[in-house]
This record gives sequence, C-alpha cells and structure tokens, in this order.
Amino acid sequence: MPDQPPYLPPPEDVQEIGAPEQFAALAHPLRQRLLFALGHRPATTSRLAAQLDAKKGNVAHHLKVLREAGLVHIAETRQVRGGTEQYYQRTARHMVVAEPRAAGTAAMLAAVAQELDRSPSETHLALRHLRLSPGKARELGEALAELVDGAEEDTEDQPVHGVLVALYQQAPPAGTTSSA
Repeated sequence: MPDQPPYLPPPEDVQEIGAPEQFAALAHPLRQRLLFALGHRPATTSRLAAQLDAKKGNVAHHLKVLREAGLVHIAETRQVRGGTEQYYQRTARHMVVAEPRAAGTAAMLAAVAQELDRSPSETHLALRHLRLSPGKARELGEALAELVDGAEEDTEDQPVHGVLVALYQQAPPAGTTSSA
C-alpha cells in the first residue's frame, strides 16, 4: 500500500493471554474483529473503521481498551495534515488463551459469526463430534495445529481468509463422571 509506511512484524511471535484486563478486552466482538483485522499489517483507526464498517470513534475506543490490555501497540506514527496518524499493530502474531473464559469465547465466536456474515465468498463451517481416546484427541489437535500453522500464505494482493479451529472435550451430562 503506497500510503502506508513500512512496518516491522509484531514484537512477539506468541503471546499468552492470562491477565484479567486481557480477558475483559477479549469479551467484545468488535475488539475480536479488530484483532482479526490487525493480523497481517498495521492499520489506522480510519482504515479499520472503513474495513469493519464501524464508527471511527467506536473503533478508537476499542483500540484504546486493547492497547491498555497489552494486545495492540502503536507500531508507527506519521504526520498528516497537521495531525499525527497512528498505525496500530497486534503485539503478537499468535495469541494463545491457555484457559479460555466463557465471555471471551462467546465474543470470539460472535466476531467469527459477523465475519462469516460479511464474507463475499462461500464459507465452510462444520461441527462434528467424535469419540476419541485422549491420545487420539491429542494427535488430532497436533495435526490441526500443524495444518493451520504450516499453511503457506500467498502474496499481499490476495484476500485474507479466516481459519477457526477448535478441539474440545464435551462436558459429560450432569450427574455423571468423565472417563478422561
């Protein structure tokens, strides 16, 4: 993009989410969508507002919350028309939630639902339940992580695709015990 300054990759490769303010920041779908949008390159508040079809003031507020939680930072500033334009960037390429919380998970799934709804092309969404031993579940999880992490990206001029992968063990019915 000719009007965007060059940028460095996020300062961290992986960031573990664990602080209360981080969970609070992740508990809103627009903040999740902002993190999605900042997944490949820094962007200004104006560009993010246009990309996400949101009001600039709303985007600025949610960027402030994400910044205070340590999930985004200002990667670059540039003087334009007497003001300073700030380019926001995620603090890490991958963000891992070691112990997911219901509010953050619900917000992420709501954000994904909004992304699916706005997708200009056909989407693929499937849910399947499998009976797996703990070993097979671990192998499947490792294979899924390898598949997603190993996917080679095309050039910058290609559209961005979201990939959501979840592997979880269903809770046993109330009054029973799990065999795992």
